[in-house]
Parts: sequence; C-alpha cells; structure tokens
Amino acid sequence: MYDINQVREDFPILSRQIYNRPLVYLDNGATTQKPRCVVEAMVDEYYNVNANVHRGVHFLSQKATDLHEASRETVRRFINARSTNEILFTRGTTESINLLAFSFGEAFIKQGDEIIVSTMEHHSNIVPWQMVCERKGAVLRVIPMTDEGILCMDEYKSLLSERTKLVCCAHVSNVMGTVNPVREVIAEAHKHDIPVLIDGAQSTPHFKVDMQELDCDFFAFSGHKIYAPTGVGVLYGKEAWLEQLPPYQGGGEMIKNVSFEKTTYNELPYKFEAGTPDYVATHALAVALDYVSALGMDNIYQHEQMLTRYAREQMAQIPDMKFFGPSHDAVISFQVGNIHHLDMGTLLDRLGIAVRTGHHCAEPLMHRLGIEGTVRASFGLYNTREEVDALVAGIRRVAQMF
Repeated sequence: MYDINQVREDFPILSRQIYNRPLVYLDNGATTQKPRCVVEAMVDEYYNVNANVHRGVHFLSQKATDLHEASRETVRRFINARSTNEILFTRGTTESINLLAFSFGEAFIKQGDEIIVSTMEHHSNIVPWQMVCERKGAVLRVIPMTDEGILCMDEYKSLLSERTKLVCCAHVSNVMGTVNPVREVIAEAHKHDIPVLIDGAQSTPHFKVDMQELDCDFFAFSGHKIYAPTGVGVLYGKEAWLEQLPPYQGGGEMIKNVSFEKTTYNELPYKFEAGTPDYVATHALAVALDYVSALGMDNIYQHEQMLTRYAREQMAQIPDMKFFGPSHDAVISFQVGNIHHLDMGTLLDRLGIAVRTGHHCAEPLMHRLGIEGTVRASFGLYNTREEVDALVAGIRRVAQMF
C-alpha cells in the first residue's frame, strides 16, 4: 500500500476549505482531482515545448510530436493493447463512443439490424446508438437486470442473434458500482462473431484493465476520471476492426492525399484524428497514467475497496438508509427515508462534503429502479476513512434535520 498522507500532498485542492470546513471530495465518479505532476507537465509543455505536432521540421514541433506519440505508447502499455495503431486519442469516453457509433454504423449497420446495450448504461452509451438506429432503421435491444443491479445473463444470451451487429456494455455501473461480467458478455458475443464495445470510464481508474485478457473489440475511457485533464480520452479498437471503419471526421492529419476529385485517408491511428490534437493533454494523460502506475493499480483497488466496504458498513447503521446496487466498485448510491436527493446533496455541501445527486446520466436505469435519482458517493485513491466518517456524520446530521 502507499502512504495516503503523502499522496494527498500531491493534490493541493484537497487542503482547501468549503464554507469554512475541510473539503471532503467524494465526487470522483464525475471527475477526479489532478496531482501536481499532471498540472506541472501541462505548464512545462506550454512554456517550453509548445508547437503543433506532426507538421513541423523545427525543433519544438519535433519535441511536441515526440511527447504526443510517447503518450500513445504509454496508453498502449497501460491497457496492454497490441499496437499503438489501436490507440485513438479523443476528447473522452463520450466522443470515443460517438466516433465508433458513426463509423461502425456507416460501415456495418443496415435496416433491421440490432444493437444490444444494457439497462445500466450511461447516456453516452445509449444515445449515440439510438441515433444510429434512427439513421439506419436498426433496433436497440436492452439487457435487463435484477432488482439488485445485476445483469440477467440468460436473457442477454437469448438476445444474441444473426441480426445482432454489436454489443455495448459498461464495465462498471457509474450509479450502482456493479462490476459487470464483461468477460462472459464478450465471450458469448464472440461465439456469434459479434464485436463488443466496453465502456471503461468507471473501471480504468480503479483496477487493471487488460485488452488481451478481456479480448473486447473496442474499449473507451476518459482522462479526467483517472487524474488527467478534462477533454482527453481514448478509444481502443482492434486493428482489424479499425482498418474496416471509415473516418469519423475530415480535415488535416487524417489524410494522405487530397484533390478536388478524391481524397485518400491516412493510416492508423491518424485516420481517426482529424485536426490538431490536444497534444498537451495527451502528454498530461501519460503523466497521470504513470502516476497511478507508480502507486500500483492493485494498491489503488485495495485501498478503494477498503473505503467502500467501510463506508457501506457505517452507512448501513443509519436509520432508513437504502442502497441501490451492490457497490462492487468505489461507488455507493443511496437515499435516506423520504429526504430528496437534492436536499441531501445540498446540505452535505454546506458541511464541505461533495457528493453527486440526480439521475447520473442514467435515466433509463432510474426508471428501472422506480426512482428519480440518488445521492452518490464515489471514492478515489486519495480518500480516507476519516472522510468516510465525515460523510456518515453529515448524513446523520441532515437526517436529523428532517
């Protein structure tokens, strides 16, 4: 394990006060705070190495290009992809899924085809596929779940057919902390030669992800949820699939030759990276991945699991506490009695405790649960048992007010 006090010193924002109270930041599922090394890497590049990549023969452009492409290799190594050709830089999970939805839809989806998603998907893994279905006349099928927040795998298997062209599934539910059996999801789809997209936005920050072990065909994650800047993310795709997909956007960098008669497209991965990339953010993403790698993903997982178990045990002692989902990962969604989730979140905020409230961009899941929203506490590598104690005390105080 790592020294939690030393780690917290790497995150200056954690030492600030909110309403004259120490900040207790438990909204890591929405975005994580950034360590000094990430911010300093961005400042250093802007001050010392700032130049557009891939286009220049001068010194700064060469150095910026080296950093950008070294970052691609860092990502490849972090998720154990076979080749940097399989690493596409995007603005985040949302853009990664939209890229795939457009390109895969154009190449492989036709009228009457089916795309499978699960009940617990984030809107970013629902709406892009609905748009494909509307454009192509395809049908969206949904894997049901139990009342406890577990996917119904028998029903999933029955959905697979010759009409199924793609399966899209969250690795971890951003609402319930359910760690889905994605290896089984992938294996069952592959029996029918159906490719699978895994939304890794909520898994990548918390435990090791390995593309060779998972054997998924596509995998998306965001930088800002793993201690990197906002506006940068990754779409992994097996090279054989990416070679078959048309570009998502047109412009500079994604071309080989352009004439008014015809354009030929660049090789992977640049075919999908039109325009100037956020090369400063990609470098900072690599620094963030190196940071968590140095701490050890297994150590991070063990620390967050300890916090999640401890929090759930302590919260379970609060009268009228209701949990939603199994909280396998570093997420706890709850309600207390008839207290509205917005009221709970607002009053906790006055105590310096930052949690997320609402439907968490998962309205279909809320409909399945029969509720409007929850309060969500989500943990990161820098959270402590003392912060859990503050959360529990805060919930008790709010509950007493009602």
